[in-house]
Amino acid sequence: MITCYTRNGEVDKAMELFGSLPCRYRKGVACWNAMISGYVKKGRVDEAKRLFDEMPVKNIISWNSMLAGYTQNRKMRLGLEFFNEMGERDVVSWNLMVDGFVQVGDLDSAWKFFQEIPKPNVVSWVTMLSGFARNGNILECRRLFDQMPSRNIVSWNAMISAYVQRCEIDEASRLFEEMPERDSVSWTTMINGYVRVGKLDEARDLLNEMPYRNIGAQTTMISGYIQCNKVDEARKLFDEISTWDVVCWNAMIAGYVHHGRINEALCLSKQMVNKDTVTWNTIISCYAQVGQMDRAVKIFEDMEEKDLVSWNSLIAGFMLNGQNLDALKSFALMGNEGEKPDQLSFACGLSSCATIAALQVGKQLHQVVVKSGYLNHLVVNNALITMYAKCGRILEAELVFNGICDADVISWNSLIGGYAINGYGKEALQLFEEMASEGMAPDEVTFIGILSACNHAGMVDHGLKLFKCMSKVYAIEPLAEHYACMVDLLGRVGRLDEAFEMVRGMKVKANAGVWGALLGACRAHGNLELGRLAAHKLSEFEPHKTSNYVLLSNIHAEANRWNEAQEVRMLMNAGGAVKEPGCSWVEVRNQVHGFLSDDSTQSRLDIDVTLASLTSHIRNAFHISEVTA
Repeated sequence: MITCYTRNGEVDKAMELFGSLPCRYRKGVACWNAMISGYVKKGRVDEAKRLFDEMPVKNIISWNSMLAGYTQNRKMRLGLEFFNEMGERDVVSWNLMVDGFVQVGDLDSAWKFFQEIPKPNVVSWVTMLSGFARNGNILECRRLFDQMPSRNIVSWNAMISAYVQRCEIDEASRLFEEMPERDSVSWTTMINGYVRVGKLDEARDLLNEMPYRNIGAQTTMISGYIQCNKVDEARKLFDEISTWDVVCWNAMIAGYVHHGRINEALCLSKQMVNKDTVTWNTIISCYAQVGQMDRAVKIFEDMEEKDLVSWNSLIAGFMLNGQNLDALKSFALMGNEGEKPDQLSFACGLSSCATIAALQVGKQLHQVVVKSGYLNHLVVNNALITMYAKCGRILEAELVFNGICDADVISWNSLIGGYAINGYGKEALQLFEEMASEGMAPDEVTFIGILSACNHAGMVDHGLKLFKCMSKVYAIEPLAEHYACMVDLLGRVGRLDEAFEMVRGMKVKANAGVWGALLGACRAHGNLELGRLAAHKLSEFEPHKTSNYVLLSNIHAEANRWNEAQEVRMLMNAGGAVKEPGCSWVEVRNQVHGFLSDDSTQSRLDIDVTLASLTSHIRNAFHISEVTA
């Protein structure tokens, strides 16, 4: 009964039963060993050691069970001390030490122990072989394989897997053909190998040749189709399977999500009977991507077991749908629930702070980042740069950027964009030049940032020069967003003819941003004819946006063409255009409050009672000190 409890992970129940046994039944070493093994499996090594020390009689299983507690929980210093104290050892003892050093990446110590094993068995060889494979040392791996005095199917599979991990599929295939016998692992490993290098036809041929198809191989093939954008082929294979497991279901559902086929993902998930946490997390992401956050929240609240991915999916969903206060609320709640955030959690929280310019909350999160040890994670640093820049604290953004050891293109883009929105055009240009001198290749986002910087600073000539070098120097074809920057840049200084010629010469289709920039320039400089054209084009993209009609009406009014101005207003009303209420945020005593224009309840400073003490929630949840401005 004790063994049954420990195998099910119910160690406390097992200990209760063990403690209630009469002394004569507790003399058997098997009960003690079962309890030690149970504690070890749960990672409760100290309790296992206390029990081990109390044992009246120990055998080799007792010693090895305790040794496994150290090696399996990566406590190799204590493991080595215990190994040296062992009264007796067998090959299992040595194998545990070799495997422990392999797990912590200390191959030198693993190799030293392997060489000292009196009589290594197949497990010894395979453990060492797997260590070399994990470290990418394929030559040592093969040398060891060739030296093996005897090989079983596990050793063959380990060697093939090593080649697959290195994407050396030809060598893996040759070894596969030489195998004296194969099991399902052999076939699945080879199928995975072909999938990894994009050879789907070979993978499918192998799947068809399998004597007995297993769900693991079929799921691997489904994932391969999805990775190569063959979602329909994946679904076809999925439908051919007679019995699915939860991993297969999740792979197919996640495939639909990855390719933006959200409705199909939701439809398939409804057919799934036994959903696990991974499934529910995917469903939360699905509803978030289609803007149904109420359903996402309901799923989240109903989940029996939530993990970090569950919280991140919810927070990211709120952020995706512009519900940044709810994203921050969820972040604080996550801490109160005892779930530790990771780099994605911090990135989403900081991005929400950036969007609503919640500087004090952002500073609180920065403190939590430092305390949690995520300051060296690039995605977090990039989010910090953006947060400080969008909150107008460009100096702090620079400090974060300068503290990054290995900045990527997103890091550079974040600070260039920060300079742009804060009107530091010269600094943005200087950083762009520094980026080039550092050998970091710019991308499309870089040029959106640098062109915006030129725009805000009125640096027309620099902007034109950079726009031209996009394609000529960096082989980056301008997108509509780049053209919109240039139209705005030229339009601001009254060069409307050049701006319009640029629109006419676009290699991509003009979007609302391009025509909106032209319309705004026409209003600023009173160009009625071109303004009417821009407004007409803009109405095709945004027929219900009132600001476009208002701009055109104002152009007419400023030209004293009152009848036409009135006609535009009437057209706006007849077309059903609705003015979207503006939304703003304010921080009062470290608390974030949101307000809508024309909101009859705008007098409430407690717009969201649960968020009224947001920063204090974060402080309390993560035990940090108060941040002052």
